[in-house]
Amino acid sequence: MTRTTRPISWVSAARKDFADFPEGAQAICLAALTAAAEGGKADIAKPLKGLGSGVMEIALPYRGNAFRVIYAVQIGPDLWVVHAFQKKSTQGIKTPKHEIDLVAARVKRLKEMFR
Repeated sequence: MTRTTRPISWVSAARKDFADFPEGAQAICLAALTAAAEGGKADIAKPLKGLGSGVMEIALPYRGNAFRVIYAVQIGPDLWVVHAFQKKSTQGIKTPKHEIDLVAARVKRLKEMFR
């Protein structure tokens, strides 16, 4: 049985924000996205609560910073990267509400595109 690798598509704002990540952090996140595109799940990826199934968060601690890449696996044929940001929260590990709201809005828009 051959596994097909799904194309990885990016919301343009997420691509732009991701470009600001340090190179090493980008490489690790891209490896995790590739694993997801191949049907697997990287150790640093977990479901993002509150957004329904199929929305995942790559949580990467990197050189004292925290980077997040949010992707959705159940929209159209592609794996969609909907958001990328450096987490600057002082409230522990919780993803800030405004980031969650942004992801929710982008996921909703993508779902409408593929209806």
